[in-house]
Amino acid sequence: MSNYKLQKKLFLLLGLLLPIVWCSAATIISKDGYSAIQVKVAHVQSVPKGYTIQASINGHYLTVVFTENLGQVDIEVTTSTGGYVQANSCITPNGIQFYIPNAGDYIVTFTLSNGDIYAGEFTVTD
Repeated sequence: MSNYKLQKKLFLLLGLLLPIVWCSAATIISKDGYSAIQVKVAHVQSVPKGYTIQASINGHYLTVVFTENLGQVDIEVTTSTGGYVQANSCITPNGIQFYIPNAGDYIVTFTLSNGDIYAGEFTVTD
């Protein structure tokens, strides 16, 4: 009977600790700096495809993933005042990552091969 009481206490202890550990992990994950960037239409001549562009910022790293084949996409990162930061091209579907060295407000612009333009604003914090 003593073994049963020990097992019962162990299960109760685990049952109480599991929610505490789970909630603490969720809090840590939400504080890691990850933030999705809302990609908006800037200029579209054809069917909008902005939903296929997934951009996020995590600390100083800007990550972009294209979920559909959009051909070659030119990506430019500028400051919110229009200063050049970085630019690159990506064949889709694929992804690309940029390192943004300085804290501040930025704009990422996506120009598709058909002339459609999408943009998103984000902030890098230290």
